[in-house]
Amino acid sequence: MRALAVLTVRNEAAFLLEWLAHHRAIGFSDFLVFSNDCDDGTDAMLDRLAELGHLTHVRNTGPFDGGVQWAAMKLADKHPLVQKADWILPLDIDEFVNIHTGDHTLSALFDALPDATAITLTWRLFGNGGIAHFEDRPICDQFTNAAPAITNWPWRANMFKTLYRNDGTYGKLGVHRPRNPDPAKLPDAKWFDGEGRPLPEMFSRQRIFSNMGQSNFGLVQLNHYPLGAMESYILKCDRGRAVHGEDKLGMDYWVERNFNTDKDTSIAATAPERDKELADLMADAALNDLHHSAVRWRKERFSQLMMEEPNRALFARLVMTPPSRPVQINAARFLTRFANLAHQRQN
Repeated sequence: MRALAVLTVRNEAAFLLEWLAHHRAIGFSDFLVFSNDCDDGTDAMLDRLAELGHLTHVRNTGPFDGGVQWAAMKLADKHPLVQKADWILPLDIDEFVNIHTGDHTLSALFDALPDATAITLTWRLFGNGGIAHFEDRPICDQFTNAAPAITNWPWRANMFKTLYRNDGTYGKLGVHRPRNPDPAKLPDAKWFDGEGRPLPEMFSRQRIFSNMGQSNFGLVQLNHYPLGAMESYILKCDRGRAVHGEDKLGMDYWVERNFNTDKDTSIAATAPERDKELADLMADAALNDLHHSAVRWRKERFSQLMMEEPNRALFARLVMTPPSRPVQINAARFLTRFANLAHQRQN
């Protein structure tokens, strides 16, 4: 069984080895990674990883019509690794698959859902936890404060990525869900959520977020660390977004994701396997040097950015802003009612 993870990165070499080690540990066999416009050595690290046979690296030079990530997905559609894969999952560097069934591997998840064409991996948002400064330690170990298992609002807190069987039902990759369905095969597609519940037929054609007001994590969740340390968030804002490149990150993005009410350390179940994979990667002198060079770059880049008033002001707002409060059910229903009304008028 060949399970392929597809990744798009820029200036994220300091986090890359942890991400790769974790996903190797839980059973992904192949990695197709696109890089663009790197200043911190991410592309050089990917080249070295490719030399060692750990992944396939493609430089994404553009054009970036629709955004960098969409351009990468279009390139991936034609790549031999995609053609050979049994299962495919597009991911971001701040997303970690967290499987709760069996031995916490992909094989255990597939055994639990043997009829699945697609499995929705719903985000569980992990907040900043009040951490100001970037540290060279695994993200999954540092950030353990998360949103509640049942989140009523915002709908973005319930977005998912799709792990899907590459059986011809879908012809193209998408950021959140596969695209270009085959009309002849679509009626037989079976979608399941992270609790193992069969999903309605509409999910095989549309939707990028799970139903709100319920847990979606019984079998599997997608740990999403969109903020990191406050220093890292300043660098993330400087880098820009991979999907909507024209959209600037600011306090709105932060507030909608900085939930810290619950403690979730479940991903630690596979930490020993991850640590072994990570140690094997760091044993390579070139990778070790590239990693530590990227760590230094992040520190230096943060100092440069803090010389500019807008970045100092943003950092100060991050320090001053308390964690986000989960929206109570009545307020969520109020917001949902207007969202539904707006959607009806648009259609």
